[in-house]
Amino acid sequence: MALTPMCLRLESPDGCAKEYRIWEREVEVRQLQHPIEEERGWHRLTPGELTVHVNRNTVVAQWLMRRLGWRRLLRACVADQNLYH
Repeated sequence: MALTPMCLRLESPDGCAKEYRIWEREVEVRQLQHPIEEERGWHRLTPGELTVHVNRNTVVAQWLMRRLGWRRLLRACVADQNLYH
């Protein structure tokens, strides 16, 4: 069985990056700046933000689908509750 990473890092050609993680039963994101600048802190994705990822079938949505399964991901999109309720 293949392991799926708990964090997902997406980098753009200009050197900026976003990192996603599942932390304490929530999906969080932080913006990583250019190497010389400080990184920003983690913040929780809202159900609306998760829904946008799912509707667009982004890499983030595909990663979450593999990590959580479609039922937990759907619950996170339609209700303001954590992923394990």
